[in-house]
Amino acid sequence: MTAHGAPETTFRLALRIYYEDTDAGGVVYYANYLKYFERARTEWLRAAGFDQGVLARERNLLFVVRSIEARYHRPARLDDRIEVTAQAEAIGRASVDFVQAAYAGDGTTLVSGRVRIACLDAGSFRPCVMPDDILEVFR
Repeated sequence: MTAHGAPETTFRLALRIYYEDTDAGGVVYYANYLKYFERARTEWLRAAGFDQGVLARERNLLFVVRSIEARYHRPARLDDRIEVTAQAEAIGRASVDFVQAAYAGDGTTLVSGRVRIACLDAGSFRPCVMPDDILEVFR
């Protein structure tokens, strides 16, 4: 954590691959990496003191995926341990671009990608400006 309570520049989340994560070929089903990316962003925000459920209920804010790009380099398999990272790269008043990746235990890149997250008003689903305390965490 940094001095302001924000997480380090690159957030890291360790995961294990379960049977439910794999496809008929015994490798992680490609769409599951998007779930892993989501978990890393969610846990990064939680580590900074922001629970998304509380943000929605008490501050009327939602974070949603606006766009995503993923490149698949190498598969993970059942029981593998992987590390998923999230790093805020470009921060706007109502959106954040993340660089994300999943790595094998030996550090080999499995998947890399970019995700743009938009801040929305929970009532109208329209873009809204992020509060300063949340913007500070992303910066």
